[in-house]
Amino acid sequence: MRRVFLALIFCLSCMGVVLAAEKSLLLDDFQGVISGGPEGTVDFGAGNGSSVEVSAAADIARTGKQSLKVAFEAVPGGYIYVARGFGLNAKNTAWSTKPEEINWKEYNVISFYMYGSGSKAKVAFDLKDAGGEIWRFIAEDNSDGWKRIICPFQDFFARSDWQPDNADKNAVLDFPLKSYQFEPLPEAKGKFYFSAVELSVQ
Repeated sequence: MRRVFLALIFCLSCMGVVLAAEKSLLLDDFQGVISGGPEGTVDFGAGNGSSVEVSAAADIARTGKQSLKVAFEAVPGGYIYVARGFGLNAKNTAWSTKPEEINWKEYNVISFYMYGSGSKAKVAFDLKDAGGEIWRFIAEDNSDGWKRIICPFQDFFARSDWQPDNADKNAVLDFPLKSYQFEPLPEAKGKFYFSAVELSVQ
């Protein structure tokens, strides 16, 4: 009887793992060619004194063969953007799944892995919603090595410092989301590595 009970517990546990797996969706893992420009796979740039370089990093890979390396210098008054998704200036930045094919109601969290050095530097993680409005979550480099940064949708806030001219600015996070971007914030200089942008349930 005890064996039957233990077997039942084991089966239920396995079902729980399967169900949990069904509640996650990998959007982006930065495999393949990493390039900029109009035909690029990453839409990135900087201005007002800040600078950024984006490349693939095979030496620091969490999953697959590589991660996304972002080398930057963020100065007061400057800006940086490193974006992937849809409706961007670079043509080949699309996620593995189109936004309209995702059942967004099944998820309440977007997450990514960041490899840092414990520098205490901050990086903004921005989402562009269906109405073109930009929403922000701020993470801190507070560990040495890979760390999963969990960003509940309810913790994002609409950017008050800048919005695109064509954004609806309705202060509602409207789905489907169209793109995301990383922005190391001033004043800081260094390197971040990113991997596995994923939707999930918490």
